[in-house]
Amino acid sequence: MPLRLFCFPHAGGGPTTYRRWHRALGPHVSVRPVHLPGRAGGAGFTDLDSLVAALDSELGEQLTAPHLFFGHSMGALVAYRLACRRRATGHPLPRALLLSGYAAPHLPAPLPPVDGLDDPALIAVLRAAGGVPAGLPDLPEFPARYLPALRDDLRLCTGFRDPGDPPLSCPAHVFGGLADPLVGERELHAWDRHTTRLSGVRMLAGDHFYLDHAPEQLFRVLRPLLRRYAAAG
Repeated sequence: MPLRLFCFPHAGGGPTTYRRWHRALGPHVSVRPVHLPGRAGGAGFTDLDSLVAALDSELGEQLTAPHLFFGHSMGALVAYRLACRRRATGHPLPRALLLSGYAAPHLPAPLPPVDGLDDPALIAVLRAAGGVPAGLPDLPEFPARYLPALRDDLRLCTGFRDPGDPPLSCPAHVFGGLADPLVGERELHAWDRHTTRLSGVRMLAGDHFYLDHAPEQLFRVLRPLLRRYAAAG
């Protein structure tokens, strides 16, 4: 049975973020892009742990087989909190966490609070910080189609307060963009507070959305890593 790789999107993102991963990573991995609950007209969430509880319930039996979590930006925080919840409820942890482009949870969120910003001001903040994929804010449908979910997700990030849970026992592999204006290498190394097995921080060429602009460099790192976890039985 292929190893399951659950992939969590960035703020405002969705499963299409990982549409190219199925063929890129090989037959030994079953890539499972995660659709966050509360989207597409569903009930919204005002705090991260409520979202994670709903996500845990939705994924349910899918998490009984061997699996890993990958999350980029907000997705890294969601993946981490889901692993914490699974441990607290007596369920097996993922074989590893693959965390990309997000500061360790005890540090401030990469972007400031968005409440009080109208749409043009929020778009300006996102552009300046490199917090949205290039070209996306130029689309005519961007404010109506993308900003509501993006605002909600950013509120979850800025409203989260790290409860100081004990470090997780599963390995964590951390990735970031060398030119990321939001999250630097120091903030990525700080994940060592949240795992007893930080397995390195890998900096790759690109900005916050390095995995969209040049995904092959990430795939070259992930392929042998995933083969190793798949072979673990």
